Amino acid sequence: MDHIVRLDSRQEAALQVAAEKFVATHQGDVMKALKEMIVLNGHLQERLDALTAPRRAAR
Repeated sequence: MDHIVRLDSRQEAALQVAAEKFVATHQGDVMKALKEMIVLNGHLQERLDALTAPRRAAR
């Protein structure tokens, strides 16, 4: 993990609602939702890495 994210109570409540909705879209299957979130995060990380790669090479 690169860094620790700290949330205030309002952010925590919003995250809880989003998580509950995400799990609900997977018919309540928490493990299925977690696996999909890991895959989605992997895709996003690849895209971020691709965007920052040219900048790193230029340094």
